[in-house]
Amino acid sequence: MRPVFISLLLFLSACSGPVNDPYPASEFGKSIFYSAFTEPPKHLDPARSYSSNETPFTGQIYEPPLQYHYLKRPYQLVPLAATAVPAPHYFDSSGRELPSTAPASEISESVYEIHIQPGIEYQPHPAFALDKSKNPVYMPMPSDVLGRVGAIPDFPRQGSRELTADDYVYQIKRLASPRLQSPIAGLMANYILGFDSLSEKLNSAAKTQKGWLDLRQFPLAGVETVNRYTYWIRVKGKYPQFVYWLAMPFFAPMPWEVDAFYSQPGMADKNLTLDNWPVGTGPYMLTVNQPNRQMRLVRNPNFRGEPYPSQGEPGDAAAGLLADAGKPMPFIDEAVYSLESETIPYWNKFLQGYYDASGISSDNFDQAVRTGAGGDVELSPEMKEKGIQLRTTVAASSFYMGFNMLDPVVGGLDDRHRKLRQAISIALDEEEYIAIFANGRGIPAQGPLPPGLFGYRDGQAGINPVVYDWTGGKPHRKSISSARRLLAEAGYPDGRDGVTGKPLTLNFDTASHGPDDKARLDWLRKQFRKLNIELVIRGTDYNRFQDKMRDGTEQIFEWGWNADYPDPENFLFLLYGPNKKVGSGGENAANYQNPEFDRLFVRMKDMANGPERQAVIDQMVQIVRQDAPWSFGFHPKNYGLRHSWVKNAKPNLMANNELKYLRIDAAARETARARWNRPDWLGPILAVLVLLLALVPAWRAYQRKLQASAR
Repeated sequence: MRPVFISLLLFLSACSGPVNDPYPASEFGKSIFYSAFTEPPKHLDPARSYSSNETPFTGQIYEPPLQYHYLKRPYQLVPLAATAVPAPHYFDSSGRELPSTAPASEISESVYEIHIQPGIEYQPHPAFALDKSKNPVYMPMPSDVLGRVGAIPDFPRQGSRELTADDYVYQIKRLASPRLQSPIAGLMANYILGFDSLSEKLNSAAKTQKGWLDLRQFPLAGVETVNRYTYWIRVKGKYPQFVYWLAMPFFAPMPWEVDAFYSQPGMADKNLTLDNWPVGTGPYMLTVNQPNRQMRLVRNPNFRGEPYPSQGEPGDAAAGLLADAGKPMPFIDEAVYSLESETIPYWNKFLQGYYDASGISSDNFDQAVRTGAGGDVELSPEMKEKGIQLRTTVAASSFYMGFNMLDPVVGGLDDRHRKLRQAISIALDEEEYIAIFANGRGIPAQGPLPPGLFGYRDGQAGINPVVYDWTGGKPHRKSISSARRLLAEAGYPDGRDGVTGKPLTLNFDTASHGPDDKARLDWLRKQFRKLNIELVIRGTDYNRFQDKMRDGTEQIFEWGWNADYPDPENFLFLLYGPNKKVGSGGENAANYQNPEFDRLFVRMKDMANGPERQAVIDQMVQIVRQDAPWSFGFHPKNYGLRHSWVKNAKPNLMANNELKYLRIDAAARETARARWNRPDWLGPILAVLVLLLALVPAWRAYQRKLQASAR
């Protein structure tokens, strides 16, 4: 028995490392970023991708001409693949170039000339593989090869080539293809010259031609290659915000070879498509795509390198965010994303050090942070002990309650209807809502613009005087008595129609109607009851809700908007009359139309940021505060947690290519994992000892039997 017991102790003592490590031993100590995704990405094709769960991949692979400076705020465009941020050249209807100060009414076209850096190479990919005669190896696709491969890395031959201006032109044409149904096709048709015409031609060609449509054969009047590294984009009129689109994957390059490669018969049947296997010039490439288990990005061996920023905001240097200034990026060799469909396993693996970053869900909010008496948020002692870092930022988003301005009860711009909406806006206690349903993660909105955008005003100058008073250096929501007074002035004293005496009943249309939404909807009813208004919840499925919004049959609703780009136009256009949803199909969900606001919007959208534009925005915000087509709701706060070994982490709400800036201290991570996941062998040892002691009598009996037999 003694040799068995000693061997067991030696075995247990040898197993002192983390036995719950989910990663292979070959990854120990390597510069790998570990994270998770909760929903598999649907589209990785840059013409179609528009969801936030897709940007962790598309942002690292594709390179549009421009990007956002990683550290500077307010957000600033800087070159990525381009040599400079292009300034538009303006032309009138006769083709005469106009000065940059020309009024928008005289501008017929804006021309953006974009110069691409030479020497940029694509990632290795079979679409670029050539034989000795410079012919494509896999076009046409050999049937025996297609039968053997299941993923792009399986192809034995890989190739590359230099990025050219033609690739950017080709991708813009793809946005017009009816086969792809790009989510921005309708918007681009309003601005890029000839976009509509190209879309019609491609639609006709797609009906008669099967397989690949070679877009090189279809000219687009508004986009033209000048030379190998230069191309033009011609935009109708003056649209200063167009330059922001040049920082989005929609305008990343797409080689014709890749489009032709994926269009071959049998490829889609094996999920060999751009939606699954993107191709780019960025710092990383996708090598594992198992959406029900794991996605893996690895360093692109052909990436040219890019220096880490040497400038930032005040305080960035003290925070260590400039320690890597000028060093070539990327710093991380791989990024592994594992599917986690539930928040608890995700959270537990983060606490164990197996994920490098995490958000904070409602389930683990109290475990992660503490809120002080003054409303300040800090990490809990448990998080501090682990060295976890908290980063918070107000999102460039707005969630609001809207009133259908076409509705005879809540709509209209006269005093009666305006005061009804103002009274409801006061009664809706957004501070309470944020505390109960968002764990305090948000700030009450004072208008349509979120913080971080030009035009937003903070402090006393930024409060909504219709809903708030400024006292003691802070905004305070007006009393419910103020709301009741406005309601009476609107013709509904004590919540009853002053003429008929009938109680006021309003309808709230929503796609939220399940059991999980009950508490929130009950809270909403309670807010209206403060004014003795009965709120009827009309819940439907999302498709029916969208139909109501398009038809204008809703009365009150909830809506939200995330910034596409950091310009006030991207939020104020939500209230521009010609963009109303009913009749125009636009994003003005409230169907609000105020002639003075619309006049100022047309003027504002074409202006450069400066005091004059700020003054116009102030006028517009004041108009919508008085008209109250929205109860302005709140701007959510993003809470992000990262372990101390993740360096250079700074929230950037506009950029989606964060990975190349991050650096991992792998040695510190392995030390922490070993400390936090130290196995407890006392229980197993005691169990084994009990088992051995229980076997002692049987062993002794067996020994006696052997001795008796020997005698």
